[in-house]
Amino acid sequence: MNNMIEQLLPDNIANLKAYSSAKSEKITGTTWLNANESPFSRTINLSLDSLNRYPEPQPEAVIQGYADYAQLSTQNVLMTRGADEGIELLIRTFCQPKQDSITIFLPTYGMYKVTADSHDVKINALTQLELQTGSVAALVKEIGSSKLVFICNPNNPTGEMVSIERIKAISAQLGSKTLLVVDEAYIEFCPEQSAVSLIDELSNVIVLRTLSKAFALAGLRCGFTLSRPEILAPIRKVIAPYPVSSVVANIAEQALQPQAINTMREQVSELNQLKQDLVSRCQQSRAIERVLSGEGNFVTVKLAKRSVLSIAQEMGLIMRPFTLFGQDDWLRISIGSQAELNQVTIWLDAINQQ
Repeated sequence: MNNMIEQLLPDNIANLKAYSSAKSEKITGTTWLNANESPFSRTINLSLDSLNRYPEPQPEAVIQGYADYAQLSTQNVLMTRGADEGIELLIRTFCQPKQDSITIFLPTYGMYKVTADSHDVKINALTQLELQTGSVAALVKEIGSSKLVFICNPNNPTGEMVSIERIKAISAQLGSKTLLVVDEAYIEFCPEQSAVSLIDELSNVIVLRTLSKAFALAGLRCGFTLSRPEILAPIRKVIAPYPVSSVVANIAEQALQPQAINTMREQVSELNQLKQDLVSRCQQSRAIERVLSGEGNFVTVKLAKRSVLSIAQEMGLIMRPFTLFGQDDWLRISIGSQAELNQVTIWLDAINQQ
């Protein structure tokens, strides 16, 4: 690195390990099941005659549409550039660099750590096992003085769920000293388990949502932070003045129309069925040692031999390898279309025949 740049960079940025997204890796393929994207595309009608004007900071029609969808007041909704911006805004708003900490439960979504590291905020790393099975009192003691607690629910990449009752109990014992952030990027695949109903009941609950997964709009980069008005108020001071483009707002408004939501739910039902079929195939394959079949539009499996990934790559089948539980032979398979998942079956059959 250039000496001048080295001198200018804060230590936490110089030492930062960037998040490696599924699309950041330069891989060639024909079947893409590595980024938990929806296989369904959308037809959008766009009017581009107002691009000479700045957009609404929080587009009223979108906020109303999402409030109706989530069964909340518009005062409970903040629109962001994906749920990732919601994570960044929370850490930037509530945490003091070098002083405060966040709690996460590993393995989980990597952007919690990357965002905290980039803001020089400490990380209190607990485990999914502690989150799922430990007593609430012991868990709250381990959380300690963390300002924010991030629970990815369903969890990426394991698919594990924390029950609403357990989230409620953790929130109650944390009290006013800590904000409990429930990241529901995949909640449309199990909507009955959403924590959004706790917002009115508890004073420290925040829910993150996105249009990237079930709504099939990953390329739009549109998310929502849901909470009480008094929690959102300081975040509104920190967020960029024009965070959402007119084009994004236009598309998001269309995606939140009643008929579009019905279509989304039909697609989710289809994907959930395809997922069950994939789980069955994986459980029957001798190439797969273990299947984590939790919630979400993905299945995470432990391979009997990591070398079989090369066969998939030769086929043009791209899935997401992971190191989990200290082992590098885990693989996350996104739920794609029937045709795309047929390629997974062909891959598994090829391995079984070896």
